Formats: sequence, C-alpha cells, structure tokens
Amino acid sequence: MNKQEQKILFELQKGLPLDKHPYLRVAEKVGCSETDILRFIKNKQDEKIFSRFGLIVMHRNLGYQHNAMVVWNIPDARVDVIANKMAEIKCINLCYRRPRVLPDWPYNLFCMIHAKSRKYVHDTLTNIKTELDISHYPCAVLFSEKAFKQTGAKYVSN
Repeated sequence: MNKQEQKILFELQKGLPLDKHPYLRVAEKVGCSETDILRFIKNKQDEKIFSRFGLIVMHRNLGYQHNAMVVWNIPDARVDVIANKMAEIKCINLCYRRPRVLPDWPYNLFCMIHAKSRKYVHDTLTNIKTELDISHYPCAVLFSEKAFKQTGAKYVSN
C-alpha cells in the first residue's frame, strides 16, 4: 500500500464525518479527490481487503442497556433450519452457529437480543420459543454485565 492509500485508510478507520458529503471531507483531509476515495474503497472491496464497509452502533447510548446472548443446544439436523428462521426475526441482532465444546459447553446456536429491559428480553424469548416451536431445546440467557470499547478493525503499518 502506498503512502496516499495509507493516509486514506487511516482517515477512513476513524469513521466518516456526519456530513452531507462525508467522502469529500475525507478527501480534503488527505489531499485527493472524492472519486479517489470511492475508487480506493471499491478497489479494496474487489481485492477482498474490505469485506464490508459499515458502522458500529453504540446501542447502550441509545438506551439498550439490557443485552443478552441466548445460547441454544439444537440438534445438528435442525440447527440450520432454525438458525435461518431465527435470523429473520426482527429483534435478533446476531445469529450464528458455533461448534459445541463438550462436555462443558453444549450450545451450538447463538443469538443476540438488545433491549431496554430484561423483561423485554424474557418476553421476546418466550415468543421466539413458541413461534419456532423450540421450547423443548435447552438454552441459556447470558446478560451483558459490562460494555467494552467497540471499534472496527484498525490498520497498523510496520
């Protein structure tokens, strides 16, 4: 990566400015054109250096203080079907499959629910169990106790 590309990357990883023309503002800071910034992003996506370009939502700042990872022990033959249905539920923010770590961790499906109250999480979970007919599968609700710093990946030069 040349020096100009490094400057662009360092500026982009700080986050986009809240502006009508954020890429133009980035371009002004690094001394190039808005087109150069957009071309850089597209090239890095084409090269599979960037898999996505998105934002980090600070959900606690929005009032979502009661966040829970719900872990499930779903039979392997059903986990993909259930995971796909679960991923379509609006209140579920993340849904993914992980291998079990037996004998200590029998869970293979994880989903995250961000909420403004613990009651909402529990009510939502009851509804999900009923809607997907999965009440008979073991699950555990793990509430977040502390929020750690949320940032995207950072490029570090040698």
